Amino acid sequence: MPGAPAIRLDNLRRYLEERAAAPALAVGEAAGYQGMRWSGIAFTSERDLARWGLPYRGTSIGRPRGWSEPSGTIVHKLLDQLGAERAVVLWNTVPAHPFFPGRPLSNRRPTAEEIGEGVRYTRRLIDILEPRLLIAVGRVAAAVLGEGAVYVRHPANAGATAFAEGMRRALRND
Repeated sequence: MPGAPAIRLDNLRRYLEERAAAPALAVGEAAGYQGMRWSGIAFTSERDLARWGLPYRGTSIGRPRGWSEPSGTIVHKLLDQLGAERAVVLWNTVPAHPFFPGRPLSNRRPTAEEIGEGVRYTRRLIDILEPRLLIAVGRVAAAVLGEGAVYVRHPANAGATAFAEGMRRALRND
């Protein structure tokens, strides 16, 4: 869609402003093709944006209801249940979307170089937000964040139950 990068940046800016005082930062692996690629926000799809309403906007065309990201659906459902949607900032170790060559609507594991570049932004966000609770969602984030983070299973690949249990435990102990 025309102006898509600016729309995604506006979405991210609004999201971070609304959560500037959030006590928790949950860091995942990388942007996915069904979520952040279109929304600009980690673990967040266009359907989440539609639920939140204006000024949030999606950037895909040809999908009347927008994209729905499976992991993001799990994450936002849990945050809604816990009343913690604005108490947790969602971010990715790699804030860009790694995909297979010639297949932009695919997800691949980020390379070590991509992780190395992305972690600079993650560290900067940690310095800015100074969260009381740092959550590593998945093994890639855990490896980058180290022992200062609480590890939580990533919700993908049948990890929803373990993710929910880990997040509940982490947020309850905050």
